[in-house]
Amino acid sequence: MNTLLKLRAIGICLLLLIPNINAFSQDAAKVAPDHYKVEVDNEKLRVLRINYKPGEESKMHSHPEGVVVFMTDAKAKMNNGDGTSSDMDVKEGLVIWTDKTKH
Repeated sequence: MNTLLKLRAIGICLLLLIPNINAFSQDAAKVAPDHYKVEVDNEKLRVLRINYKPGEESKMHSHPEGVVVFMTDAKAKMNNGDGTSSDMDVKEGLVIWTDKTKH
């Protein structure tokens, strides 16, 4: 399932605090390496930089719980693993905590 992303901005930086990335078989950096760049990856912390252009889509993937820092304003429609969808409209500088997710 694809996630239709409508981003007004160029990039979003996603910080993931994870003890064990191997528990997630649909690692975003492996499923969509053209959109996700691993900045830091060690036993205590993983940092992904996410970059979508307007209208680009993503393959279904998962993220563990973690902190998200938006580096730019962004709008997106997220199709979730449970069949629901949600719209995002965030501003640069927003910092949020997210539970593990599949979208």
